Amino acid sequence: MSPSDYIILYYERGIKVKRRRNDRHHSAAMGLLFDRRGNTRAQRARQWARAHATDGMACMAALQVHYGLRSVSRRLCQDNNYFSFYINNLFYTLFSEQLFMRAADLLVSEGYADLGYKYVIVDDCWLAKNRSADGKLEADKKRFPSGIKALSDYVHSKGLKFGLYEDWGTKTCAGYPGVLGHEELDAKTFAEWDVDYVKLDGCYSNVRHMDKGYPEFGRHLNNTGRPMVYSCSWPAYQEEKGMLIDYASMAKHCNLWRNYDDIDDSWESMIKIADYFAQKQEFWAQYAGPGHWNDPDMLLIGNFGLTYDQSKTQMAIWAVLAAPLLMSNKLIEVQPQFKEILQNKEVIKVNQDNLGIQGTRVFRDKGIDIWTRKIEPFNDGYYSYAVAFVSRRVDGAPYPYNITLEDLGLKNPNGYSITNLYGKDKSPAPCIYKPNDPVKVRVIPSGVVFLLMNIDDSNKPCKDNSRSQFFK
Repeated sequence: MSPSDYIILYYERGIKVKRRRNDRHHSAAMGLLFDRRGNTRAQRARQWARAHATDGMACMAALQVHYGLRSVSRRLCQDNNYFSFYINNLFYTLFSEQLFMRAADLLVSEGYADLGYKYVIVDDCWLAKNRSADGKLEADKKRFPSGIKALSDYVHSKGLKFGLYEDWGTKTCAGYPGVLGHEELDAKTFAEWDVDYVKLDGCYSNVRHMDKGYPEFGRHLNNTGRPMVYSCSWPAYQEEKGMLIDYASMAKHCNLWRNYDDIDDSWESMIKIADYFAQKQEFWAQYAGPGHWNDPDMLLIGNFGLTYDQSKTQMAIWAVLAAPLLMSNKLIEVQPQFKEILQNKEVIKVNQDNLGIQGTRVFRDKGIDIWTRKIEPFNDGYYSYAVAFVSRRVDGAPYPYNITLEDLGLKNPNGYSITNLYGKDKSPAPCIYKPNDPVKVRVIPSGVVFLLMNIDDSNKPCKDNSRSQFFK
């Protein structure tokens, strides 16, 4: 593996986007992979980047498109149509303003923007190696000859929003100027550039001071008067040190946060993150909601590491987790079947549910993980649900599984209509399932059956032959 490949897989894979304390956004958790010295893969790659970074180095372009959650702002963002759900694009090449302009064009022309993928966010390596004579941040003049304001204007001209990466430390993870010591000036600079989204990483900093430093920078962003999504990284850095993390403060000052380390382009990495998130869900889920979200890192859909069915699995779990959707792919090369997953309106609707309740893994049985999320419509004390049956089996054939709705925790006496969100026919099943009725699924290995179960009072109970049919 070459050094450049190494960075692609382990460093820039962790593109984080940050959002301001006034907007709402999604997030979640990740698993750490350590080398024999106790470093994570991301740390090893960052060490390599710091040692080898030059002005001519092929930094990966990290382009993030933010999908919208309906945002209820705490102070500045008052637009109820503002969504804080991201999608992130990574292009592994020498990046430039032309690359990001082209990506913005594709978000519109390929239909992503119409579905809510609104934010284009530039990750690390956009900066010049040094600040200007008056102490301001500057873009690399070779890569961004027109300047960041011009790029921001172009993105805005497409009806999209624009975001930038920075770091709370003295340097970014790739060795460019960080904000430490220049917090107020840099916040004002972002506002002058009409930035809508700020991702603040945590390299080259003291993890013990993050609890104060990140909220302070958020206050500087707020003081500019410009609404900016603020995504914080401090839990990811404190988690690996075994520190007690103040999530109440996180939810107060940040719109989203990465809980753990970076995702790799593989099924193993993705499902380990899901597992770790499930282990922490009783603690983490309580801090997620409109305006403040856990972030499990990017979607791998459209890359090389996940199959078609594994890609549907990640999209379903991320939807249940109310997670940000950050595409990590090259938009122009996304194949139609993967694009269909990313643009599945019904799954996006689950992810963007207005109640903002983070789902959890509720049951594991016979190699099937069951994830549920409470969603709208809600009536007479009963929620509707999104339910994902995720196969962890490796036996090479679809596995039949059945469970009653009551055992899933669905107890509405009037019953539920069921829609298969990945089925060819998105219409609900022709009858109502009552709590004591079994729902039957057939799940392929590492695949998912993702069902929408809406409360219903139409009183059309399923006949025996209807209940014998499998969702698959």
